[in-house]
Amino acid sequence: MKFNSIADDVKLGKDVKIYNFVNLYGCEIGDNSKVGTFVEIQKGARIGKHCKISSHTFICEGVTIEDDVFVGHNVTFINDMYPRATAEDGQLQTEADWVCVPTLVKRGASIGSSATILCGVTIGENAIVGAGSVVTKDVAPNAIVAGNPARFIRNVNEKK
Repeated sequence: MKFNSIADDVKLGKDVKIYNFVNLYGCEIGDNSKVGTFVEIQKGARIGKHCKISSHTFICEGVTIEDDVFVGHNVTFINDMYPRATAEDGQLQTEADWVCVPTLVKRGASIGSSATILCGVTIGENAIVGAGSVVTKDVAPNAIVAGNPARFIRNVNEKK
C-alpha cells in the first residue's frame, strides 16, 4: 500500500520510481528518475532525467534540477530571500506578498545529505556539495565545496 499525494498536474516521465509518503504537485520529473520516501516537490520545480532524489528532501517552487543529478537525504532548497509569515497588514502572506527566487542545479552535480541550498544560486555541472553544507553563492562547474558557508575545497579531477 502506497501513501502518496501526487496531484493531477504533475508531469512524470517514463519509468519514474516514486516511493511512499511523497507529496508532488505542479512539478515535472524526467525519465528514469527516482524520488525517495518523505520527499516534497512543489509546483514549478523541474527535475531532469536520471536523477536520484533521496528521502526527506524538500524541493520548492523555483528549483530546476538538470539531468543526472544526485540529491542526498534531507536536502533543503529555499526560494525566498526574506521569508515572513505575515504581510504588512498582519494577514498571512499569499503568493502576491513575496518573490520566488530561482535556483539551478546543473547536469551531473551531486548534493550531499543535509545540505541547504539558498535561493538564487547555480550549482555548476558535475560539482559536488559536501554533506551538511550551506550553499550561499554559486558553485563553479567541477568544484567540490563544503562547510557553512560552503567554500571551495578543490576541483573534482584534482587528487587529494
